Amino acid sequence: MGEQNWAGNHAYGADSVLTPRTVDEVREAVAAASRVKALGSRHCFNDIADTPGGVLLDLRALDVPVEIGDGTVTVGGSARYGDFAEQLHAAGFALPNLASLPHITVAGSVATGTHGSGRRQPGLASAVSAVELVTANGELRTFTRAHAEFPGLVVGLGALGVVTRITLDVEPAFDVRQDVFDGLPWDAAYRHFDEIEDAAYSVSLFTNWVNDTIDQVWLKSRVDAFTARTDLFGAVPADGPRHPAHAAGIAAGNCTPQQGGPGPWHERLPHFALAFTPSVGDELQSEYFVPYRDAVAAVRAVREIGALLAPVLLVSEIRAIAADELWLSPCHGGDRVALHFTWQPRQPEVEAVLPVLEERLAAFGARPHWGKLFHTAGPYPRIDDFRTLATELDPGGKFRNPFLDRHVFGG
Repeated sequence: MGEQNWAGNHAYGADSVLTPRTVDEVREAVAAASRVKALGSRHCFNDIADTPGGVLLDLRALDVPVEIGDGTVTVGGSARYGDFAEQLHAAGFALPNLASLPHITVAGSVATGTHGSGRRQPGLASAVSAVELVTANGELRTFTRAHAEFPGLVVGLGALGVVTRITLDVEPAFDVRQDVFDGLPWDAAYRHFDEIEDAAYSVSLFTNWVNDTIDQVWLKSRVDAFTARTDLFGAVPADGPRHPAHAAGIAAGNCTPQQGGPGPWHERLPHFALAFTPSVGDELQSEYFVPYRDAVAAVRAVREIGALLAPVLLVSEIRAIAADELWLSPCHGGDRVALHFTWQPRQPEVEAVLPVLEERLAAFGARPHWGKLFHTAGPYPRIDDFRTLATELDPGGKFRNPFLDRHVFGG
C-alpha cells in the first residue's frame, strides 16, 4: 500500500485507504468493512492504528465544524489541537492542557492517553465530556459522562469504533510565560523534586542520563498564578532559546517562545510551534509512567543504565501528570511521572535496550504510552472491564488488530 506513519518506522498493512469527508461516509465505510481502523496524524510509533488486510480511514478531510459553547468546545475527531486553539482563544477560552506538539489529532491523542505536563494537570483525555462514535455496524452513538461506561470509552485505543466528534471542557483564556534553566544538579532534583514540580504550571526536565547535571528545566507559568523565578536550586537561566535536545546540538528554531515573554496559552504550553516540524523530526519515541511517589527512585534506576541508553538517545524528558479515572489511561488511579525517551532513528538498537529499561521500571508498575515503542503493557486494574466493553460494542472484532491482540486481549 505504501502508506507509513509519521516517523517512517511502520508501513501500514491495510489493503486500502479511504478518505471520507462526512460522518455518513464514515458510517458507510465502517459498516461495509470486515476490518477497519481510523488514521489521524499518524504520530504513533507502533502498529496501534494498523489493520493488516483491512481498510484504513484517513479522517483528515472529515468536515466537522468547530462549535464553541458554554464551557465546552466540540470538534471533529480528526481536528488537530493547533487547528482550533487560536479560534478558541479568540472566543476567550482555553484548554487547560496541551501536549508537547499541537500537530496531533484530538481523537488520536485522547485514545492513546496522551498528556501534557503539570503536577496538578491531568492528561488531555480528562477534558473529554462527550464522544460521538461510529460503532461496528455503522451506528452513530454519543456517550457522555452520564454513561457508566464513559471512563472506558475515552482512552479507547481505537478498539471501540471510529470517533467522529469530541466535546472538551474549556476554561477562560490565560497567558503563559516560558523560562528555561540550565544545569540543575541531580542531587538538587532529588532533594527538591516536589518544589521543582510546583515551581510552575507545567514543568519539564531534559536529560541524556549521563551528564553531570540535568541539562534543562522548562517552566511554563500562568502569569496570573506564578511569580517569575531567577534561580532554581542551582540551575541558571538559559542565555538564549533552547531546543529540548540542545545538548545534542539541535537549534531552537521550531520551539515556542521562551525567555519569559508572556503569550497565549496555545503558544506556550506546547514545546513546538505548529508552523514547524516538531521535535527533531527523524526520531523514535518511548514513554513510561510511574507513580509520582516513586519518581525519584525511578529516575535513579534509569540513571544507573544511562551509559546503555545515551548512545541511541536524542533526549529524555521527565514531567508529572495528575491522576484520572479513565480505565486505560496511564494515569488511572494516581498521579504519575512520565519518563519520555526521544530516540535516534535506529529501531533495532532501540528495541534492544527497551527490555532492559522496562526491567528497571517494572518494580514501580510502569505503564508505557500506548502510541510509542514498548514491549510489555503495564498493569491496569480495569482491563477486564475494557475487554467486556469492547466485546459489547464490537462483537465481531472489526476494530481488533495485532496490537490489541498482543497488549489488550491476549493477556
